[in-house]
Amino acid sequence: MSDARFSFVLRLADTSLVLGQRLGEWVGHAPALEEDLGLANLSLDLIGQARLLLSYAGELEGKGRGEDQLAYLRDGAEYRNVSLAEQPNGDFGHTVVRQLLIDAWQLQLYDELQRSSDRRLAEIAAKALKETRYHFRYSAGWVVRLGDGTPESKSRGQSALDELWRFTAELFTADALDEEMATLGVGPRLETLRPKWLARIDEVLGEATLTRPTDVQYPWHGKSGQHTEHLGYLLAEMQFLQRTYPGAQW
Repeated sequence: MSDARFSFVLRLADTSLVLGQRLGEWVGHAPALEEDLGLANLSLDLIGQARLLLSYAGELEGKGRGEDQLAYLRDGAEYRNVSLAEQPNGDFGHTVVRQLLIDAWQLQLYDELQRSSDRRLAEIAAKALKETRYHFRYSAGWVVRLGDGTPESKSRGQSALDELWRFTAELFTADALDEEMATLGVGPRLETLRPKWLARIDEVLGEATLTRPTDVQYPWHGKSGQHTEHLGYLLAEMQFLQRTYPGAQW
């Protein structure tokens, strides 16, 4: 049971950590100073969520690994983030579309996890939910502005949506671990999250005058450790200091 719960919490942590690292890549490169700060704030929120979850995961594992060891001293195949989170930033439109898809999902996920039978996880989820509400307003607002903007911004927004939509199936596809956690009341039934997620996405896309792509089942299994080629490059940068100078501290 503790091993399964460790794996479940690790999945949540890794998705926030990897997405936070992705957004951090925008610092100093965003199209405007305000968005540079906005994306940095989202990144810090996500990394903060990851820290809470990784610390709890380390306690559940009981092997003396803390948040730093779990973040910096695991190889790519040991990461359990959803594949959507590791996709490259691309242009600004690509980034905010990716963010919208994950924000809407995390809104539903954390809302359900507030009622988890795991009290510690429920407390983390309640804190994360407050931050995620802001994340969703930010990403939704930008998707609408780009989609309902110029022909160029609309084209880029639609292109990003068409490219990233295939990764969303994994968000609602349950495996044995998801089913076990749902049965124990620790996590939600993933398939029950999709209707409200889709309603939120459709509302934003309607305002943005963007077209929702056709659902296609792709075999992405990031939460099972089968990742796209992009995660390795991300981890190489994120883990460089710790692996070059083991035990280094600020």
